[in-house]
Amino acid sequence: MQGFGLKKGAIASTVGHDSHNICVVGVSEDDMAMAANRLDEIKGGFVVVEDGKVTGEIALPVAGLMSLEPFETVRDTLHHLRKAAYALGTTLQEPFLQVAFLPLPVIPHLKISDRGMVDVDKFCLIG
Repeated sequence: MQGFGLKKGAIASTVGHDSHNICVVGVSEDDMAMAANRLDEIKGGFVVVEDGKVTGEIALPVAGLMSLEPFETVRDTLHHLRKAAYALGTTLQEPFLQVAFLPLPVIPHLKISDRGMVDVDKFCLIG
């Protein structure tokens, strides 16, 4: 994956239109694995990992999409989460929104799905 501007660490999410599987973007395989495992532990949400340490997270335990916390708590946690992602070097204003659209297999041209890479223009999986 290119275009996130990450210099280190990993960000991960269970919010991924239409599939809502875990999607991880990162520089370090160890940090990527830690982010995915942390999502499992908190039953879904968003996670930022830097140098083997979780530096930001929000649990979304309702289907991996919704929080049980009040709006104000979610809002404040999201501010911290974005700062943790910016610390990794991302150049995107809303990196988790970008991650959410990576697995959406209907937006051209190439997309990630649970069955592999999809060529949306040709409507086929890429071997």
